[in-house]
Amino acid sequence: MNRKYALVTGASRGIGRAAALALAEAGYNLAITCSRDTDGLDITRGLISEYSRDCITGVFDAGDFDECSEFTNKVLDRFGRLDVLVNNAGISYIGLLQDMSFTDWNRVISTNLTSVFNMCRLVIPSMVHEKSGHIINISSVWGNTGAACEAAYSASKGGINALTRALGKELAPSNIAVNAIACGVVDTDMNRCFSDEEREALKGEIPAGRFASPKEIAQMVLYLASSTTYLTGQVITIDGGWI
Repeated sequence: MNRKYALVTGASRGIGRAAALALAEAGYNLAITCSRDTDGLDITRGLISEYSRDCITGVFDAGDFDECSEFTNKVLDRFGRLDVLVNNAGISYIGLLQDMSFTDWNRVISTNLTSVFNMCRLVIPSMVHEKSGHIINISSVWGNTGAACEAAYSASKGGINALTRALGKELAPSNIAVNAIACGVVDTDMNRCFSDEEREALKGEIPAGRFASPKEIAQMVLYLASSTTYLTGQVITIDGGWI
């Protein structure tokens, strides 16, 4: 049996958990991470175990290169290679840029964008050696268009989009695909900061009339993970026709 291996960051809930479970169901052994939610990550690991898959967990700051390196080395020592990397770790900040501290700005950029650099930098040599791999970055429609009161988040996701396009070109000769999924509103904890009235108003702006489920994003992750590597350097929007 040809064993498959994937690493998913930010897998303690939401899109990350859904992506990890979709990959596990499809036959992948998993390495999963989060920054703080140990209990949530343990739940994800338990759900993965129901598919009889091997699972390695790590709780650390994905914006810290040294911590990423320690975990990635552990994963590669155990698995031998990684076929798929899903960069999902992310946080949001809602507020005026003029009121945002440098600490908050740096935290958003580090968690959302620097983490993608860290994990790509550490995983790419193994993929180049294997001459195969899929890197999937979870982005946002705000990386395409920008959003008022979410300047740092928009900047981080715009950076992911540009990095995806550039890295897709860089790694194409090595048969490694790099793509991003620009999500619209997904029904996760990140978007539960809105009131019921605000949520209904937001749904009214979306032609599909609803938010996406994490499983729908996970289906796109799974599609990209199994697609031809000729599909690379793309930012694929999934937003119910919203933007």
